[in-house]
Amino acid sequence: MDNIQARDIMTKKVITLTPTMTVTETAHTLSQKRISGAPVLSDEGKMIGIVSESDLIIQDVKLHFPTYIQLLDSYIYLGSLAKFEETLKKAVAVKVKDIMTTEVITISPEASLEDVATIIRKEHVSILPVTEDDKVIGIITKRDIVRSLGRD
Repeated sequence: MDNIQARDIMTKKVITLTPTMTVTETAHTLSQKRISGAPVLSDEGKMIGIVSESDLIIQDVKLHFPTYIQLLDSYIYLGSLAKFEETLKKAVAVKVKDIMTTEVITISPEASLEDVATIIRKEHVSILPVTEDDKVIGIITKRDIVRSLGRD
């Protein structure tokens, strides 16, 4: 197990999305392919984001306006208004570009299994793209890690 690298456990056949796909098409693709998410690629093939089941589920979440205090003619929000605005934008989104996560954590194919597991656990990511020369060459999910533990 000590010598296992990301390239040894990654899924090489990567399903990808485009920013102009609809949320409905994306949900259908993830469901049909039985995957928990996919990288979003530009027309040039560069990864510009990632969509996971969590990004889709937000469309069915009850939105709660942040609590505020009114002081004279001002409002002081006790919660993050920016976070609310981001959630609202994703909740009413129609296109992938509106729901995708743009700050994507990636890993190199030479990364150790320990590094992969640590990133997935610590960063709470469900999909970890494996990149080489700015190209997505694979993805790793929790399922891939568990599968690697069952190897002899």
